[in-house]
Amino acid sequence: QVQLVESGGGLVQGGGSLRLSCTASGRTFSTYTIGWFRQVPGKEREFVATISGSGDTTYVANSVKGRITLSRDNAKNTVYLQLNSLKSEDTAVYTCAAAWSFGVSSRSDDYTYWGQGTQVTVSS
Repeated sequence: QVQLVESGGGLVQGGGSLRLSCTASGRTFSTYTIGWFRQVPGKEREFVATISGSGDTTYVANSVKGRITLSRDNAKNTVYLQLNSLKSEDTAVYTCAAAWSFGVSSRSDDYTYWGQGTQVTVSS
């Protein structure tokens, strides 16, 4: 069982930056692939980025490519999602998810454990 807690969301002006964190319980964090997804009410969940258990492999959605940095610190059981040059269309609830490490995937069905999410609001 893995429990995930997101933090770092908030209100930011367009063009600004935020760093989201996803912290997990457990002692085998490095064996889990971590994905980030976002969702706006009334719309489908959207893949944002994913990082393998070792941190060697990442995959980023085209909608945010060039504007994010994804990293992890396995000693701290934490994955970081740095969001830069934020736009109003980035406004959403951002949720991290974990899957026993298989590489990387953009499919939400591949992830077993989910956090509660953190709200990111970008004002124009």
